[in-house]
Amino acid sequence: MKFQSINFTCKGCGAPLRYSPATQSLRCEFCSSTELISHSNQSIKEYSLKKALQFLETHHPQEIIKEVRCNKCSALFKLTPYSVSSNCPYCNTPTITDFIKEITPQSMLPFSLTQKQAQTKFKKWLGSLWFAPNKLKKLIDGNENLTGYYLPHWTYDAETHSQYHGQRGTIYYVTVERTRVINGQHRRVTKKEARIKWRAIQGVVNNNFDDITIGASKTISHTILDNLAPWDTNRLIPFNTKYLSGFKSEEYTIGLDNGFEYAKMKMDNIIRRDIRADIGGDQQKIEQVKTTYNNTTYKSVLFPIWTAQFDWRGKQYNYAINGQTGKITGERPYSLIKIIMLIGFIIMLFGGVVYIEEHPQYFEDAFNSIRYN
Repeated sequence: MKFQSINFTCKGCGAPLRYSPATQSLRCEFCSSTELISHSNQSIKEYSLKKALQFLETHHPQEIIKEVRCNKCSALFKLTPYSVSSNCPYCNTPTITDFIKEITPQSMLPFSLTQKQAQTKFKKWLGSLWFAPNKLKKLIDGNENLTGYYLPHWTYDAETHSQYHGQRGTIYYVTVERTRVINGQHRRVTKKEARIKWRAIQGVVNNNFDDITIGASKTISHTILDNLAPWDTNRLIPFNTKYLSGFKSEEYTIGLDNGFEYAKMKMDNIIRRDIRADIGGDQQKIEQVKTTYNNTTYKSVLFPIWTAQFDWRGKQYNYAINGQTGKITGERPYSLIKIIMLIGFIIMLFGGVVYIEEHPQYFEDAFNSIRYN
């Protein structure tokens, strides 16, 4: 399917405008003029999860390859089905297309961390990694190694009602006799040992969850996306295409229903923590939990993320930086040479200590020789 790209151009020189996190405005890369982005007074809405899932059951869109014509150089190029914004591969002009999914983002968090700031934080973080290959620490000598993405996320709200059955354990102590070998003789000694008395218990825990965030993209692993949290969703603003200019962005590839299953797992961890607190005692056993979810709502949002990749010994490692807070997370390789060198140093140090203990007179004589000469 063919799309005409959406562009924003400078009123002064006609060059493309890109969103600048430093000024929170559109900026011309040639004449440096800026264009303010008007702020909407529209409130951030929550949408019924039940109604959305019912709607999606009857809609099964096909994936399409997007053919985009650049407004500047007129080149025709293709985007992956889930890409919304990128840069023209021929003239590097920002290119934005339409969303084609049934659910489109209605709110977003713009980038507040510039690429230069992200690089500085990333280099400092890389420098703190123990046993990292030297090649890794030279990863971002140029700006091109960090890519800015607006990645889709779901947020979920829910009121939960959890009925549970479990056991409360109370620790008590008893005095017992044991046989021990003392100075080669068997002797009877008394000691206190802990016991646990278990009592069956049941109860109810209610929770009110707000903005459980779930990554809706497969570009970055769920583990990395989860570790970028928390996101300050109180600062969400209504979606505005202008914030995408100069950045890559995607539509969701993890559906609303699957996202909610991930959200329920996050909720369950908190529910079980609260159940243990409700059971009380010294130890707790949770045997059964039945949770119902009420007043469930969702939002489709875009979050800002700086990303980088590193190839090492045939494996790709991915890194991500929260474009709002600067928090960094990612996979990391280890330098086998550095680890072997450290082990060798420890062995030498240990061997030296043993040698000193076995030949103290040699070192005493050497010390006295230096002292009196």
